[in-house]
Amino acid sequence: MGASAFFTLPLLCTGGLLAAGLLPGCSTSAPTGDATLYFSAIPDANKTELDEGYGKVAAYLAKELGVPVKFRPAIDYSASVEAFKNGDIQLAWFGGVTGVQARRAVPGARAIAQGKVDPEYVSYFVANVATGIQPSASFPMALAGKRFTFGPETSTSGRVMPEFYIREATGKSPADFFGHANKHTKGHDITAKEVEAGTVDAGVLSYAKYDDMVAKGDLDPAKCVKIWTTPPYPDYNWTAHPSLETVYGAGFTEKLQKALVGIKDPELLGVLLRKDGLIPAENKDFDRTATTMAAIGM
Repeated sequence: MGASAFFTLPLLCTGGLLAAGLLPGCSTSAPTGDATLYFSAIPDANKTELDEGYGKVAAYLAKELGVPVKFRPAIDYSASVEAFKNGDIQLAWFGGVTGVQARRAVPGARAIAQGKVDPEYVSYFVANVATGIQPSASFPMALAGKRFTFGPETSTSGRVMPEFYIREATGKSPADFFGHANKHTKGHDITAKEVEAGTVDAGVLSYAKYDDMVAKGDLDPAKCVKIWTTPPYPDYNWTAHPSLETVYGAGFTEKLQKALVGIKDPELLGVLLRKDGLIPAENKDFDRTATTMAAIGM
């Protein structure tokens, strides 16, 4: 997906104003002399909620780093990777898969932070109560033939790892096991609400988003029933672009890492659904993710 899928803040360029899409002949880069650090995040939840929350993260980082920081939303997972590849953003809150994709596309890019929960992340398989499928400690084979939805196609917790575990447990592809072509939603919250409403029989999503929605009263766990928890795997991470060292000077990436790991404000940690805080990360932490991507043919 090209840069036109990425929502940018207005920038001046030859030919006029650059808004949501890119005008022919315009560069996607920030104007010469713009010292703003732009960051994004995979859009795994409601856009309004993400914009408000990450705006507060931007304010925190600006204060800690002493440089202007702004959040740039992306319309989908692929757009966030493309923006990082093109240099439109210099920092991103990626999932395990999108982080691997971004670092492959940009030599020198580094995973620098992750949630304390991320080395041992899990997904929840959920089902509408009307299916009668009961929670179990093993993969629920009763899902065979059900109307099932994944989350975004490159979501680690909403598709890639769940597909791996489906194949491992059933010996079949999801299409063969469920009896229909793979269906995908655009976010974990949408998956949960479709299952709750009975639009689909079952689905899979990030445990953190499910628990957060239930805690806020946005999801009824009696209707959208958690039926199986996957084994753990590595997931979300902050990945830094190598251009940070050029623009802001040697050692800036370490300074950024310290600022992220140093977040203590419960509100900011809540934006990331990481109430227990962040810890340092490095690229090799996600080697297993790359292996799993290959195993399912990505």
